[in-house]
Amino acid sequence: MRGEYKVPGGKLVAVEVEVTDGRLSRVAVSGDFFLEPDDALESIDAALLGMPQTATVAQLTTMVESVLGDHVTMVGFNPEAVAIAVRRALGHATRWEDHEFEIVHEGPESPLMHMALDEALADAVGSGTRRPTLRIWEWGAPAVVIGSFQSLSNEVDPAGADKHGIQVVRRVSGGGAMFIEPGNTITYSLTVPASLVEGLSFERSYAFLDDWVLGALAELGISATYVPLNDIASPAGKIAGAAQKRLASGAVLHHVTMAYDIDANKMLEVLRIGREKLSDKGTKSANKRVDPLRSQSGMARSEVIEAFKDHFRSRYATVEGGVTAAERARAEELVATKFGTPEWTARVP
Repeated sequence: MRGEYKVPGGKLVAVEVEVTDGRLSRVAVSGDFFLEPDDALESIDAALLGMPQTATVAQLTTMVESVLGDHVTMVGFNPEAVAIAVRRALGHATRWEDHEFEIVHEGPESPLMHMALDEALADAVGSGTRRPTLRIWEWGAPAVVIGSFQSLSNEVDPAGADKHGIQVVRRVSGGGAMFIEPGNTITYSLTVPASLVEGLSFERSYAFLDDWVLGALAELGISATYVPLNDIASPAGKIAGAAQKRLASGAVLHHVTMAYDIDANKMLEVLRIGREKLSDKGTKSANKRVDPLRSQSGMARSEVIEAFKDHFRSRYATVEGGVTAAERARAEELVATKFGTPEWTARVP
């Protein structure tokens, strides 16, 4: 059995394993990484022999670390990458190549409907009634989207929101508030089975699921990097923020909002961006925190989106798709019973 794991921004780790009586009886690690001294590879293989086939990533990582002294140098990979590759070889985790992804890009939806569609489609992926899905959002109205655990009163100035006709909605994932205007934002959701990020910490799964869009940005001439925990940035400034939720249904919902263009002055009237948060980001002005894709790419928003979709298609097996009638009905129910209720929006007052 063979498993592979490509370290985001690093190298490929491949592992071949055999199992006898529920334990690893053969392990062979390989890849395009760098490792010194040479015989450290044999030590890694030997450390994993006898481990139960049910061993977790954490347990496997610990065993690899136990044979690595200060004299061992690993470049482009680490013990956790080896452990993830072993889990994939044993069938506990899947690769991008194991899935066919559906691309959904439909017309504008209300902010509340977008929140509900995320949950409805994630539940469908978790139940196996839908393929893993990349959904591009089109916004039907301006909005502020606050994180699941944010205080409504601390994040949003109601006078500013009323002045500019901006609706406030709360998403299921954590993270910070997002200021949205149709035409000025590129938002997408990537909904995958939990097996794709099996064994990855939240921080590592952010980088793992954002890797494709860094490639897409590179094709547009934008040198972007992942900035822990959940930002995508270029030398010119922050481009995007990501948020993630692992659902009980067995799906992982990973959504990203990018600033194509931005009215920073309006944003400052609507969002309460504290001095402490700005200082943490190393700047004194919110105007300097975000550098929109429009200025960096020189392309129309629609062209950027099509380039993103083309890049995703070039990397993974995809089909074109759409929201089903049953999924839409479920989303409408969620708007009525959850996302559209004051109890949800003000769950943290």
